[in-house]
Amino acid sequence: MTMRNQGLVKTFNSGAAIARSRIVQFGADERTVIQSAAATNSHIGVADDVAPPGAGEPVDVVMSGVATVEYGGSVTVGALLTANATGQAVAATAAAGSNVRVIGIAMVGGVSGDLGAVLLSPGSFQG
Repeated sequence: MTMRNQGLVKTFNSGAAIARSRIVQFGADERTVIQSAAATNSHIGVADDVAPPGAGEPVDVVMSGVATVEYGGSVTVGALLTANATGQAVAATAAAGSNVRVIGIAMVGGVSGDLGAVLLSPGSFQG
């Protein structure tokens, strides 16, 4: 089950192809985003779930509220979420002394490939 109650949606240029409902980060400049590829990247939002853009095309990014995101592993409700290597949302964990960036909190549980809901609240923590 997904729920969507987005707040701020901003249009950026895509620095590379971005899949639907994936976590994104800034690309080469403040006008460009790319798909996040690691828990340590500075996630800024979630690509909208409309047609996925190719490189250089506009992409709407949900930056506040509740966004639809694709899970990349088992997620429990209330878990802090970060990005895996393909921008899917996974439960955030950190080894001792390492930093992890989070995109928000899972509003529903699910498994890899499911579309879930994330309450956007970017931040970071250290293990």
